[in-house]
Amino acid sequence: MSGGGSLPGMRGQPAFVLHRRNPTPVPVLIAVPHAGRIYPSDLLARMRNPALSSVRLEDRLIDLVAEQVALETGADLLVARAPRAMIDLNRATEDIDWDMVTGGSPSGERAMLPRFAAGRRSRSGLGLVPRRLPGTGELWRQRLSPADLAARIDQVHQPYHRELEASMARLRDRWGSALLIDLHSMPPLGPKVGAGRAVDFVIGDRFGASCDGTLVQSALAYLSASRWLASHNRPYAGGYVLDRHGAPARGLHAMQVEVCRQVYLEETMHEPGEGLADVVTALVGLVRLLADEVSLRSGGGRALAAE
Repeated sequence: MSGGGSLPGMRGQPAFVLHRRNPTPVPVLIAVPHAGRIYPSDLLARMRNPALSSVRLEDRLIDLVAEQVALETGADLLVARAPRAMIDLNRATEDIDWDMVTGGSPSGERAMLPRFAAGRRSRSGLGLVPRRLPGTGELWRQRLSPADLAARIDQVHQPYHRELEASMARLRDRWGSALLIDLHSMPPLGPKVGAGRAVDFVIGDRFGASCDGTLVQSALAYLSASRWLASHNRPYAGGYVLDRHGAPARGLHAMQVEVCRQVYLEETMHEPGEGLADVVTALVGLVRLLADEVSLRSGGGRALAAE
């Protein structure tokens, strides 16, 4: 295990950790960008309702699922420790709501940050630094300083994506192709019983742009055969991570996997539930299936034969 980046306000705390075997036994990287739950005291002090909003922002405990899946399959694992409340690793650095930054958008040649227009997600309140949540309202007691924003980008966002890029390149160099599974969790999309019950998983591929379609279809077919309900790109097609790191033509495949929190957490959706082991089993099978397909499509059997 190795750490990278650094958490602003917490000396010595890495912003993320990478678990990898050498040599890696499968051409798969599991990344978990939204489960970080190490909160510097000054960040909590700025939040209006930290106990509520922090948990709502997190992909609550999905890293526990990812760790078990990586342990059983041998997949590389990249886990953010920085919380989403600090910075959202699935957003572009230009997706900033400048109204929440002291002084607004910087300008001039010596500005600390480039000038960008706010993106669609930042306008909804969930940009690079989340500003508000439905039903909760504004998250912060005060505006963010430009220096604080720059530190979060320089110490968390940029090194995380550099490591993700390097990890995918290592896998592709070894196997010929690589698959990123960007693992998230989602609130229930509806009732879980009866006709028309809500799905358990959503597979996103940016509408075909980030991953070979046969891998996605294999994932959906596997989940269906395992008696899980899954949908494709609805309502989550993936975000910045897939846009930046998915490049099927170059052997870099990326899919987002959303897991309903209700199926692996207990009733309040704060702590692990009885279903966590079932979700781990489902994802272990999914990773093994997709690893075999990625290996075969790239002639990756050569990596095994070379051992």
